[in-house]
Amino acid sequence: MLGRVIKFHNSFFFVECEDGRMIPCSLRGLLKRYKRQTIVCAGDFVEIRLLGDGSGVIKRVVDRKNLMVRPAAANVDQIILTFAAREPNLHPLLLNRFLVLAEASDVEHIAICINKIDLISPHTKILDGYERLYNIIKTSARSGQGIEQLRTLVADRVTVFTGPSGVGKSSLLNAIDPLLNQTVGSISDRIRRGKNTTRVSELLKFSGGYLVDTPGFSAVELDDLGVDERNLAHCFPEFKQFAAHCRFNPCSHSHEPDCAVKTAVADHEILAERYESYLSLLKEINERKSKYD
Repeated sequence: MLGRVIKFHNSFFFVECEDGRMIPCSLRGLLKRYKRQTIVCAGDFVEIRLLGDGSGVIKRVVDRKNLMVRPAAANVDQIILTFAAREPNLHPLLLNRFLVLAEASDVEHIAICINKIDLISPHTKILDGYERLYNIIKTSARSGQGIEQLRTLVADRVTVFTGPSGVGKSSLLNAIDPLLNQTVGSISDRIRRGKNTTRVSELLKFSGGYLVDTPGFSAVELDDLGVDERNLAHCFPEFKQFAAHCRFNPCSHSHEPDCAVKTAVADHEILAERYESYLSLLKEINERKSKYD
């Protein structure tokens, strides 16, 4: 039988089959040799063999169209990177780390959701200039602002909501559809960081597609995503049109003369904030590489 992995819980992968049944499945011996979080994950299409007790065994994973390594999710149509306008405050470098994660996952549609927009002044500039790169939705799970726009955006798609802890991803899903009944966390008064209330990635049916709430986290290790000094620039799509005119090929867009990307930054055609994040990530990659070497 063929089915889709909905979630992993208590050592079982729960597979939704074409006939609507939800079958708890284990891995066959050959698959157990691989890292569990990447060999099978939420969103995978799998071939299973039914056992006499009503459970199943996963025999094969169907080829994926894409894979998010962290949080692990496969066959995704859209990623909505979710941040808070305040509590916790939005940090540009963290935002761009998550954007690199999304770009490296080879997912077609990427959007940025700024939640808790009611906590700042309506005249406060936020992500100024990013709107020419990504679809930006400003929401408030408390007041309902932007929720209908989110509902329209996620219809008929497999959409992953990901971002740091405490930004309100589960609250947004509850606002989109209260029947999803996600556990809503709170903000720690002591450290002003989000408490992670979502423990596993799980596909939740909604409007012809699925919504995927994921555990929040703040650290994104670029080497875990397969991002290195050679392909980091590809995760900044606005670099592409300028990189073709650099004097050197390849060009790291950091120290080389006659670099068209650096010229575009100086001419305000590329956001300085984005370029500074790129340089910071490139430095981190090179330092890590030197350490490993």
